[in-house]
Amino acid sequence: MEWKQVEDNWVLTPAKPKGVIHFLGGAFFAAAPHVAYSRVLEQLGQNNYAIVATPFLNNTFDHRQIARDVHTSFRKVRSKLFLDYFPVFGLGHSMGCKIHLLVNSLYRPSRVGNIYIAYNNYSADRSIPFFKELSNTIPEMSAMEFTPSPKETEELVRANYETSKNLLIKFIDDDIDEISTLAQILKQKFPNTVSLNTLKGTHLTSMGIDLKWQAGNSFSPVDAIAQWVKQEIHKNNQTLEQVLLAWLGKQ
Repeated sequence: MEWKQVEDNWVLTPAKPKGVIHFLGGAFFAAAPHVAYSRVLEQLGQNNYAIVATPFLNNTFDHRQIARDVHTSFRKVRSKLFLDYFPVFGLGHSMGCKIHLLVNSLYRPSRVGNIYIAYNNYSADRSIPFFKELSNTIPEMSAMEFTPSPKETEELVRANYETSKNLLIKFIDDDIDEISTLAQILKQKFPNTVSLNTLKGTHLTSMGIDLKWQAGNSFSPVDAIAQWVKQEIHKNNQTLEQVLLAWLGKQ
């Protein structure tokens, strides 16, 4: 089973899929989700979930437009691959969570459930490097903000979000996510169907790229460090994958 590009999406299609997972990655890494998140997505694919990873560029302050584009792109590929009659789950990491929230709140697509990993909904001045420094040079930037703003996004979710089954995942060593805030909002709407899991790892744990490290003829200290890094990445991701598959299997 290999990645294929269909309607600008990267797709894994097992022979007998039991569901479809629509994946959106975090800012900067979302442009190549099949590479940056290969390990987790391929593990889900091996467990008979069709994967549709929709890339997007974080080159605009208009997150509504990004949501509109990824929603349209997913609908095209889902129809083209005849996946319309399979249950669909949303899966997002960091900024990808916000885009999924907007898609669900603005377009209300049919979803069995959604999974949010290390959700991030920060304002522009917290998300963009050197934003404050640039604002001092370019005064117009000081008034710039994402559309919808963090507060507006929360209001949209409270008013329009209808997917009741949600899995939220927070990592212990992640100080930039806002999963706790999202959990409060969703649990107010769906008190009995929102699950919050806290796992070992960092904001980038879900980006489990499978390192193909080949040791030299003699095992050097560098080889030892590389093997340790690989083991640590895989250890955290195996835990993440187990949580994802266990939750998906119950839906």
